[in-house]
Amino acid sequence: FYLHMVSCSFPCQDQEKQCDRECVNSVCVCCRYVVEHRWFEQWKEFVDGGDQNSSSFPGQIDNSDLFEDLDSYHLKERLVENEDFVLVPAEAWHKLLAWYGMVDSQPPLERKVVDLPSTLKVEVYPVEVFLCLHSNMENVITAQFSRTDNIREAMCQSFSVPSGSECRLWMKSSDTNCERLRNIHMSVLDTCLSSGMVRTHCDVTDMTSSAQIDAMTNSVEDQDSYRGQPGVCGLTNLGNTCFMNSALQCLSNTPPLTEYFLQSSYLEELNFTNPLGMKGEIAEAYADVIKQMWSGRHYSVVPRVFKTKVGHFASQFLGYQQHDSQELLSFLLDGLHEDLNRVKNKEYIELRDADGRPDQEVAEEAWRNHRRRNDSVIVDTFHGLFKSTLVCPECHKVSVTFDPFCYLSIPLPVSKERVMEVFFVSLDPHAKPVQHRVVVPKAGKVSDLCLALSEMTAVPPTQMVVADVFNHRFYRIYSDDESLSCILDRDDIFVYELSVLEEQDQVLLALYLRERSHYRDYGSGSSSYGTTLFGHPLLLNVRRSSCSQEELYNLFLQRLASTPADNAIPSGDSTRSADANVDLEPAAEPSESTEEEKEENKQEEACSPSPPPNEQPAKRRACHKRRKSLFTIQAVNSNGTTERGTGEGGTQPYVAIDWDPDMKKRFYNENEAEKYVKHSSMEVPQQQATVQLQECIELFTTVETLEEENPWYCPVCKKHQLATKKLDLWSLPEVLIIHLKRFSYTKFTREKLDSIVEFPLRDLDFSGCLLRKSLSNGEPPSCYDLIAVSNHYGGLRDGHYTSYAMNKDNGQWYYFDDSKVTFATEDQIVTNAAYVLFYHRQDKMRKPTLANPSTGPAPSRSANDITSCKDDDAELGAASYVTMETD
Repeated sequence: FYLHMVSCSFPCQDQEKQCDRECVNSVCVCCRYVVEHRWFEQWKEFVDGGDQNSSSFPGQIDNSDLFEDLDSYHLKERLVENEDFVLVPAEAWHKLLAWYGMVDSQPPLERKVVDLPSTLKVEVYPVEVFLCLHSNMENVITAQFSRTDNIREAMCQSFSVPSGSECRLWMKSSDTNCERLRNIHMSVLDTCLSSGMVRTHCDVTDMTSSAQIDAMTNSVEDQDSYRGQPGVCGLTNLGNTCFMNSALQCLSNTPPLTEYFLQSSYLEELNFTNPLGMKGEIAEAYADVIKQMWSGRHYSVVPRVFKTKVGHFASQFLGYQQHDSQELLSFLLDGLHEDLNRVKNKEYIELRDADGRPDQEVAEEAWRNHRRRNDSVIVDTFHGLFKSTLVCPECHKVSVTFDPFCYLSIPLPVSKERVMEVFFVSLDPHAKPVQHRVVVPKAGKVSDLCLALSEMTAVPPTQMVVADVFNHRFYRIYSDDESLSCILDRDDIFVYELSVLEEQDQVLLALYLRERSHYRDYGSGSSSYGTTLFGHPLLLNVRRSSCSQEELYNLFLQRLASTPADNAIPSGDSTRSADANVDLEPAAEPSESTEEEKEENKQEEACSPSPPPNEQPAKRRACHKRRKSLFTIQAVNSNGTTERGTGEGGTQPYVAIDWDPDMKKRFYNENEAEKYVKHSSMEVPQQQATVQLQECIELFTTVETLEEENPWYCPVCKKHQLATKKLDLWSLPEVLIIHLKRFSYTKFTREKLDSIVEFPLRDLDFSGCLLRKSLSNGEPPSCYDLIAVSNHYGGLRDGHYTSYAMNKDNGQWYYFDDSKVTFATEDQIVTNAAYVLFYHRQDKMRKPTLANPSTGPAPSRSANDITSCKDDDAELGAASYVTMETD
């Protein structure tokens, strides 16, 4: 059933609700439902087992982890599909809802499927817009819209504006500027509205108030009074568009390309018929942005039209998700090239093999062939040539080709080790958990983690078990042979020391802590108490023959004998293993104190304060009797929230000790129980890895073997081979773009490499890297100076892009952070955030025509200090208002 559900193969059978969209291939594409990933995975595990009493029973559908809070039910930002949530078809959702129900009063997360250019996309995050009437600025409402909704119709519907009314739309930016939206047919997507960044003002006014709006409106054309340094201009964030702004600022400060557009040379070379191009629209939109940025009239430019054009021609950049500045840069350079290609009719050229010919001859032929089909300002400025050599491992056939490139993507040295932080929980109940920092093989196994921790704790690795803790439960208990790649850096990993028992007589017992509610749950048809998990779970090695309630009670009491106030258990993370529960005997309620019970009471007194000596004997006996039942023991499933699954469906038993609320309040100190201590390894600062740019370039030209997913077809062997490949630089362009491959994706890991790459600001000499060791007459030298850097702060799932760039007119470095622009000094440029480097060849660089400003703030309305890394959404974006005026 779920295999069909995952593949979205459910036909639309809802006869009561007519879909307003067609069903493609019998699949309902009108909507999907968002379901929390962990619940969905546990449901799949439950279905796989086929046992209705399985410990993996998922319980009610619970999307709590997807919400920022359970009051507004706003989704958390930057949730990732198939990692945080899954999307299920409507019919599958209704079946799941009928079978399992939903926790509390959580709303179903129904999401519309919109037909965007060249793709169908589920809008997990609808656009949330603040709306208000301009005539009543305090009447603000919040509404959610699809990106395909017509903005004018959406506004009219929200404020019940009569049909046929004459309307005017306005986009009011954060610095009080208004922009007229003259096209009333624009969709929410076309206007680049995004959640929390736009207030829509709908005006139902007469001509007097219309005049007031016109007086208030300070459009782009009205900013002519400002005269600043051309090019020192911010770009407003339209909603997670910092990646685009960073790439645009770097290209804007590339002198030959910017001068080409400022001089309007592109107008004569627009190629409207190129089937590989974008009908000149990308080139025209880019030219408009550049001319505004270099006019000297604007503090910040709103690149809304450019963003819309990019989304229309490259569907991957639609919407407001985070993207990669280098990917945007690659698309833009290719799009500008095809829109400005001087070759109107590309001829077919058959490529020849080198066949032992001299490299010089083959390279010149390859470059001529390339220019016969590709001739533009992009080729003139950014294209170079490298030599590719492939060698067949079987027949040793050597294939040599010379291929053009627009930028160099060079690897960073990847460490084979990984630093992990874990909590070690000792068998000693008096010892607080200890946080350790260990170094393990990146491609290692869980046993390697235990071995590394054993060297610090002197506990044999065979007496350790590793678990991922989440939300007071075990999300996963790992076996020794599992890969460490399964463990993410954000997981809370606990390593438990186990007692040594005979192998045949031992069982690993997972112990949860629960608190009973004060009231019985009569509404559920039973008289049992409701329970809530708290604290941090434990793993204990116990004898299988000692799993009676009485013996377990004594064992657990001994484990807590130091009193929870002293027995610190650090905070943890999740719990979801799928195994059976231990079969426990019924609890026996003792009536009178026996010798065994007296011994038990001594243990209990370790975690129970004695009554005051002046109490009456009867009261002492009553208190003594209460101490004998600090908690009760229940068999539970891996979730710890239900008593289902007492069958032997697996080998991992789970039990819970249920505390009476009053007893827990008296004898269990949660704040003290969450304390832990840090091992000395945590005090040693992690050294920042530093590499030289030259090392990365050498790594780029190192011989490598092709991967199995990308073999080479050998013309001699007549089959695909895992050939060796070597790249060599042959000729370099006027402007060299170097992309540092910080994002590493392998079979085992996904990570961002934060190494500091030491790159020179001046005199980057490639003479030692070029395959040609001598240059013929007229060929340019190979020395470069840095002119721009695109920076990325953050990790794989989120982050922020900024840029450094040197102004071509005054030679001053500036820091561009969306709409903010500040002065920068050269010693600030080399950081571990550097992602894409722009170098200009020295023989083509010209001296600045203006004096370099010494000190003082850049012409910006923002803070003068360089801002630190922050999320995209922290800053109010391009348009903070949309005003609609109707007569």
